[in-house]
Amino acid sequence: MSVEIKKGLIEEHVRAILDLIGEDTNREGLLETPKRVAKMYGEVFAGVGVDPETALTTTFAEDYDGMVVVKDINYYTFCEHHLIPFFGKAHIGYIPKGRVIGLSKFARLVELVSQRPQVQERMTTQMADAIMNVLNPEGVIVSVEGQHLCMCARGVKKPGSATVTTVKRGAFQNNVALVEEFERALARD
Repeated sequence: MSVEIKKGLIEEHVRAILDLIGEDTNREGLLETPKRVAKMYGEVFAGVGVDPETALTTTFAEDYDGMVVVKDINYYTFCEHHLIPFFGKAHIGYIPKGRVIGLSKFARLVELVSQRPQVQERMTTQMADAIMNVLNPEGVIVSVEGQHLCMCARGVKKPGSATVTTVKRGAFQNNVALVEEFERALARD
């Protein structure tokens, strides 16, 4: 069942949570909050249960053997441990092997894996594995930067701290020169 189908239940539970924390759910500012939260959940969790590979639908035969880098793809997702946001940028590099993909599909992939409760490590891995499975390139590297509100706004309260995760597949796993080329591409404006 999708989040859309369960909106009524989500509204009930949000109202109950507001009651439990001592809020007056009948005050003007909170009257529509359960409905707004349920609608938001339908949007931000739309990727739950959707295979990341479905975002990578447009591929083309192309004899190109250089590195392709798509960088600074913004994302917003929710930490699965606290259900509060983390956000940042994803960077993807790959070396084609006879097939390339429409570049917008990388943004769709990032969006899709972000639309579910996540941990940054899994999100990075899901992107790399989807690209490897669909394109079968020589190699893929995915690097994700994130600022986690579960660390910045609560708990240890360290705003400005960032987490970087990187997954390497194929040719990138043991080739320092390729990784350095990817890093140089990220450093360019």
